[in-house]
Formats: sequence, C-alpha cells, structure tokens
Amino acid sequence: MRLTIDAASPTPPFEQLRRALLERMQDGTLAPGTRLPPVRQLAAELDLAPGTVARAYKELEEVGALETRGRAGTFAAWSSDAAERRVEQLAAQLARAANEDGIPAERVRAIVDSALSAD
Repeated sequence: MRLTIDAASPTPPFEQLRRALLERMQDGTLAPGTRLPPVRQLAAELDLAPGTVARAYKELEEVGALETRGRAGTFAAWSSDAAERRVEQLAAQLARAANEDGIPAERVRAIVDSALSAD
C-alpha cells in the first residue's frame, strides 16, 4: 500500500491520510480484514508525527471504517454493507430526533436533500 502526503497541500495531513485510506477501502485496494501498519511505523514511513496518523486512524474507527483489536493491531473494516448499516442507524437517530422535536417529515426530507446536494 503506497501512500503519499502532500506537505504543500492546504488539506491537513491527517485528512489526506484519512481520505487516502478510505478511498483504498472503498475501491477494494484495502480489503476488509487487512492489517494496517502500526501508528509509529506508518508515521515514520510518511514522515508524519505519530499523532497525525493516530488522528486519522481514530476518525476512521469512529465511522466504522477501521477496527482496533488491541495488541493485534488495526484492521480495515469498511464494506458497502457496513457503510449502509451506519447510514441506516444515523437515519433512525435523525427520525427519533425529528419526532421528539416535532419536525414534520417533509421538512426533514428537505434538510437531508439539502445536505446531500451540498456534498
């Protein structure tokens, strides 16, 4: 797995790394279950601070794209099924919040449509 970070880019290094890893998981280059290099090793390979790599890993773990198994290491966990389940969970949370706050379904749909078209 060859990764590069552009030091001259306005995009922070952790975000470049996060995006690069996620893209590789999405295109199948980094298959689910593949063990990623330890934070310090990858930081040394990319000439980054370990905290930068740790932040990228943490953000990917928070969205279910990576799984940390203690001393066993960090593994790719993204799959289209997992991604869809995550969106379904978030949609259920949104529906509960909208119902609790009395926001009509039509308005929630408009908000979601607006958010989807913004990206």
